[in-house]
Amino acid sequence: MIKILFLSENINLIDKYKKIFTKNLYNYNAISDWKLAIDSIIADNPDIIFLDADNENIKDLNKKIKQVCENAIIIFVVNSKIDKELLKYANAFVTLDMSEDLITSTVNVNLRMKNALEMLSSSNKDLADSLYRLNALYSTSSQFAGTLDKDKLIKYMIEGIDKALSFSLTCTLSLCNEEPVLIINSLYDLSDELISAIKMRTILNFNSVFDGENAPFDIDNLKIIKYIKYPASRFTFTLFQYDNMLAKISLGDTNFGFIEIFKENPFTPEDATCFQTIAQQVALPLKSATLYQELIETNAKLEKLERLKSEFISIVSHELRTPLTSIKNSLDILGSGRCGEVTQSAEKFLSMAMRNVQRLSGIINDLLDLSKIEAGKMDFNFAAANINTVIGYVKSALSEVAKSKGINLITKEAPDMPETKFDAQRLEQVLTNLVSNAIKFTAENKTITISSKLVNASEIKINDIFQPEIKNLNGDYIQVCVEDEGIGIEEKDLLRAFDKFAQIENSLSRKAGGTGLGLPIAKQLLDAHKGAIWCDSELNKGSKFYFIIPLV
Repeated sequence: MIKILFLSENINLIDKYKKIFTKNLYNYNAISDWKLAIDSIIADNPDIIFLDADNENIKDLNKKIKQVCENAIIIFVVNSKIDKELLKYANAFVTLDMSEDLITSTVNVNLRMKNALEMLSSSNKDLADSLYRLNALYSTSSQFAGTLDKDKLIKYMIEGIDKALSFSLTCTLSLCNEEPVLIINSLYDLSDELISAIKMRTILNFNSVFDGENAPFDIDNLKIIKYIKYPASRFTFTLFQYDNMLAKISLGDTNFGFIEIFKENPFTPEDATCFQTIAQQVALPLKSATLYQELIETNAKLEKLERLKSEFISIVSHELRTPLTSIKNSLDILGSGRCGEVTQSAEKFLSMAMRNVQRLSGIINDLLDLSKIEAGKMDFNFAAANINTVIGYVKSALSEVAKSKGINLITKEAPDMPETKFDAQRLEQVLTNLVSNAIKFTAENKTITISSKLVNASEIKINDIFQPEIKNLNGDYIQVCVEDEGIGIEEKDLLRAFDKFAQIENSLSRKAGGTGLGLPIAKQLLDAHKGAIWCDSELNKGSKFYFIIPLV
């Protein structure tokens, strides 16, 4: 029967509630002496306690009741003016003018709530176990996500199963490395005979798990890694009478092995679900780890090939330079007439040979520069200088070349340009390359303009694809621009222009030829100056190539 205790000094109120609850067949008891209330509560352990909220010590009394009878439902009896601060101490409240039916309903609702809480409490152990397993699964999944080491992933899997299920023994066959490994994690030590039996069981399990496929190992050559928790004790063959579960570790067609687990107490269905889940969860990280390892090995091979390629280019370039120098000197001697008179036809062929020698010499120099930069052997001579001086040198050197093609080469240097430290020879090489490219890809009767000015990094407007080039720049810079009215470059090809050996495909570029090394070399030379290079272009309308160096 439901026990109700009513605490109040108001006799009329006690009688009123007595009629209500005795009529509803509740076990009703009332106390008017507040000092005796706690002893009575301890003795009777009521289900519901009504407290008259008129008592000035109501909060203290409520606190003491909670200490001795924490499962009791406490309902305050209040007047029509409800103190909201007071209500937070009670499960519910009734007012003095509340109807009998409403009072009874309040009691019944709270009783149902109490019963529901008791049912929840009775299943608390199962819930706690489930929460513990979920926490173990979450913790193990987090560990899986934090590494690409296959040995660690297997270790985390075994630790996660131990946390969730507390096994007696696990036998994990790992096929993740070059040779199969059987990892034994045991509470107690194992005799040599028992380990031999476990090896034989592993072979049988392999044939079963992998659809009759023969195991790539036998008892004698199966590598064992053993971890014993309490070596002072030892398992016997009764171990095989324990409850056990087996799970395959695989993803698609890729198999990483399997794990068998033994436990003295029977496994529950929840244990089986947790065990299979962890074994499945580790498969994807193992696949990622395998791909990552393959990627590392492939990168190592590519780095070796890149190094060999650079060494080959350097050796070949040096070997070509010596005979090329002899050929050039021989052509100079023949052209000078010191070996006899040069006919008009011979002069034509000598001139053609000299142009190709110079072209080949330029290619070899580019290859040597590239190999030096990649090997970190390029020498720089930084000194205070004015960029306008470099622009003047380049204009003087290439004006005749531009004029011979009917191209107007002009400069627009900013006046009073300050000096800064840079390697004048290297920047002259960069600017010569940019102007030479502009001449190469610009038709006659067009103009090429070289300009310079001071800029702040925050003022630089640049195509989005080149944003990484300037995102870390700050402060003032000297900017040089080479603008032409040539064939232009499509936006999708702008980045490719700075790739080694790349040339944008069109008829004029094929006709012009070249190694495609000029811009990549220029980029690396400017990187060494802590500067940057980029371009803007529109197809058939021309290009603007910019580079900047810091104002020191």
